[in-house]
Amino acid sequence: MKFGVVVFPGSNCDYDCQHVLSEVLGQETEMLWHENRDLKECDCIILPGGFSYGDYLRTGAIAHFSPVMESIRNFIEGGGLVIGICNGFQILVESQLLPGALLPNQPGHFICRYVYLRVENSETPFTRLFYPGEVIRIPIAHHQGNYFIPDSSLVTLQNNRQILFRYCDAEGQINPESNPNGSVDAIAGIMSSSQNIMGMMPHPERSSEDLLGSQDGKRIFLSVIQWWEEKQHAKK
Repeated sequence: MKFGVVVFPGSNCDYDCQHVLSEVLGQETEMLWHENRDLKECDCIILPGGFSYGDYLRTGAIAHFSPVMESIRNFIEGGGLVIGICNGFQILVESQLLPGALLPNQPGHFICRYVYLRVENSETPFTRLFYPGEVIRIPIAHHQGNYFIPDSSLVTLQNNRQILFRYCDAEGQINPESNPNGSVDAIAGIMSSSQNIMGMMPHPERSSEDLLGSQDGKRIFLSVIQWWEEKQHAKK
């Protein structure tokens, strides 16, 4: 499988993603400069974390005008898989490729620590190696990770099972104390109604090796790889 990691000015988790995909998981990986429209025949595109364009105006507000985003839109329309991590999630929301908005954290400051997440839907290309209700441990690092969506649209997310991860405590309970940023319904990650776009604020690439304290994030990438391999096998 071939992954593409988009590099914007200010990206700082791009090579973390590249390391996990190529060195840990052994997958072919291309670094894609944001000004280039060529996605180089990649099977899955990663929009990594960081501070694209210094987070001026709003997080992701400038990056979503980059030339590569037009190619990504076409890629998505053709069924291609896209993962937005942290700033990448913010870019997808600004591009209206995922619903909602990312607001400043309710505590009013940058948060960088491990959190617990509860898997809400394991029947997707991104979560198929988890089980429903499983509690996993993945770090966050953001100032604007407070996910907001109007009540009417939240109901749609819930009914369509588009919520993939919610902040929880170590026992899997959802409560205000385990919600680090004030996100609506404790939402940490969602997918599109077409099930080929995922956005999440936690960083799975930072929890893909024992050295980092957790390998839970690696299963997100492994889920995608397994889904793609099965799809290729079905074509034969």
